[in-house]
Amino acid sequence: MDEKEINETIDRIIKQMELLVNDFSVPKNVRSAISDAKSRLSTKEAYIVRISSAIYSLDAVSGDINLPPQARTGIWNILSMLESIKT
Repeated sequence: MDEKEINETIDRIIKQMELLVNDFSVPKNVRSAISDAKSRLSTKEAYIVRISSAIYSLDAVSGDINLPPQARTGIWNILSMLESIKT
């Protein structure tokens, strides 16, 4: 993957994160973690550092028992996309 494709994928991921952050059926702590991951992706650090930080934030909340099924699926999709560009 070249840098342009990586940036396009990150932009798509950020848009999906915004959908989850604006979904009020998602618990507040999970929305906060998603916002944190989104802000980490938006920094100017090396993309591998940004992606690893975002994965760490999202992975911590992906197993929350209060998470609605559609939000859990959304987080798993985001994690999958992040993992695909990490390697």
